[in-house]
Amino acid sequence: MKKRLTQGFVASLLSMAVLVSATANAKEKIFVVERESSSLAIISDGLTKSHMENMHNMNHGIIKFDGDDAYLISRDGFVVKFDPVTEKVLHEYKTSKSAIGFVIGKNYVAVANYDDKSVDILTKDLKPIDKIKTGSKNVGIKIYKDYLIFAQMDNDKVTILKDENSGKETPKFKMYKEFKVGKMPFDAMIQGNTYIVGFFLSKSFGVIDLDKMEFSKIKITADGNKPVLKVPHFGFWSIGKDKIFIPAVGDNKVMVYDPSFNFIKNIEVLGLPVFTALSPDKKYLAVTFSGKDFPTMQIIDTKTLKIMKSFTFKGKILHLRWSNMDDSLYVSVNDANQVNVINTKEWFLEREIFQVKRPSGIFIYEMKDKK
Repeated sequence: MKKRLTQGFVASLLSMAVLVSATANAKEKIFVVERESSSLAIISDGLTKSHMENMHNMNHGIIKFDGDDAYLISRDGFVVKFDPVTEKVLHEYKTSKSAIGFVIGKNYVAVANYDDKSVDILTKDLKPIDKIKTGSKNVGIKIYKDYLIFAQMDNDKVTILKDENSGKETPKFKMYKEFKVGKMPFDAMIQGNTYIVGFFLSKSFGVIDLDKMEFSKIKITADGNKPVLKVPHFGFWSIGKDKIFIPAVGDNKVMVYDPSFNFIKNIEVLGLPVFTALSPDKKYLAVTFSGKDFPTMQIIDTKTLKIMKSFTFKGKILHLRWSNMDDSLYVSVNDANQVNVINTKEWFLEREIFQVKRPSGIFIYEMKDKK
């Protein structure tokens, strides 16, 4: 009798463990852009559970989460607000024929447009508030305090607008400051109060101190004091506490700098690096490649700056995303029609997730406990 009770108790514990594990996994919902199908694949509990169809041109689709809401921007200028729990579209609005980026403020959504050379200001429910015409393709849109910052690609400018209705329901943006910068700005990032903008045609990048409203140029050099002729998209940079990792353009190196952009060293990697992504604890850096090494990903130890692991998959890697909630790294393998999951505790391929069509961008929604 005791033996049966013990067995039953153990079985009950195992069932509870499985349930707890499943519940923990369910807290993370993964939205994967299916770039050729105008759709999103939704993964939970390690499986593709559903798809959101008719989401417009997903060739460069981007998703951002804002509390219990999700926003998507399509290549053909649609902004879509949807519920990430029910997966239902709530609102949508077309800003232009080609939109390149967007940001979400407290009481607005701002969209940088290419083709009609404007920036759209919308309500959180995607009703139009204002269309700011710039006469340029607009990129690198960011928010800092009451400021909206973006770069004008055709006019070699960075524009800073200020919300004169700060704290009120409807924003009212007015010109605050403009900086003449390097030739053809193409992307930007923001780190604290620092806006960093890159240029296609200048051998430097620009830095704006948004507290002092001061602009300066910084030249990046690598081994032998050679200039870096083209800075890659800033989405490919990885900024840690004491190191900045930048994939070299046209060379099989990841360049390492300190926070003041003093050169530390080059890390030799397998091929031409495209994407670098830091783990949430900043201990590891995942690197992907272009060309013949498209199917390979390497993992770098950020303390020793040495390659510790390599993975080669069945097709091109277009994107990856570290989990913030468990020991997983999700990798979209585009032409294999699957998302692969790396166990980042023991560093092995844990599983392959199918029923995903031509995956690219991976975006993770962290479900909140409803108590």
